[in-house]
Amino acid sequence: MNSNENERAIRSIVSSCIQCYASGFSDRHLAEKDDENGSLNMKIHNVFIAALGPEIQYYSALARSLDSSLGNMLEKMAINIAALHFKVSQHVEGILYKEQTDYIAELLEQYKRHARIPSTNDYLYITTRTGSEIQKRHESDYYLYDQNSGMRYLIELKIGGDLDNKKARSEKEALLEQYCILTNQLGEDKVKILFATAYNRYGEGNPWRQSRVLQFFAQDELCISRDFWNLVCKSDRGYDIVIDEYRKNVHYIISALDKIKTTYLGDAK
Repeated sequence: MNSNENERAIRSIVSSCIQCYASGFSDRHLAEKDDENGSLNMKIHNVFIAALGPEIQYYSALARSLDSSLGNMLEKMAINIAALHFKVSQHVEGILYKEQTDYIAELLEQYKRHARIPSTNDYLYITTRTGSEIQKRHESDYYLYDQNSGMRYLIELKIGGDLDNKKARSEKEALLEQYCILTNQLGEDKVKILFATAYNRYGEGNPWRQSRVLQFFAQDELCISRDFWNLVCKSDRGYDIVIDEYRKNVHYIISALDKIKTTYLGDAK
């Protein structure tokens, strides 16, 4: 696939995903208008928000629904784009060794206590076939296999970058165990761990500063915004293509939101 064909394919996926999302989002909320268990109606009973008026009450509920569902759409869109160039899987399964799990536990404890700053060197040469064997399966956000280069990418994707304090350690543990499973078979130079985001919450091109992420992930593991889209698009213009096509099609989402607003609030401005 040449660069022009790649761009056309990416744009087609972005356009299709947005149109399907807008239609589904609108249809779902319009159908739930008189359903007290509908996703918006279930969120409007906060009396403290209700006291601010019906428009604020509506927008507060809608924003939460939009943020969550839009994130899900972007995840699926990225998977569809990645499938143009990678073999995409969402699980890793295989053998771990006790010496590896012990080392991972010790490493993560050091990160937790801020006794060590994360580095990709921390787990190089972790492939050690000693100790009892453990058969393990992990669900993965993205496991991408580039059949041309032989590289495997284990990606933890957080759309906006939010890493839950209670989950940061366990998510890095899962990635390290997946890394071990693969490197036990392939060697260290064919597998890479990445923490990815769909956009940069600090502004495109600015350094990533979220302390919870940096407590458990090395700078070399960060795949923020432009880097993520360029990777899944396999193009140094991937981010620009995705954003440009998104903007060309965002009117479908805006139209859907207008229909929902009219249905729930009437024509009042």
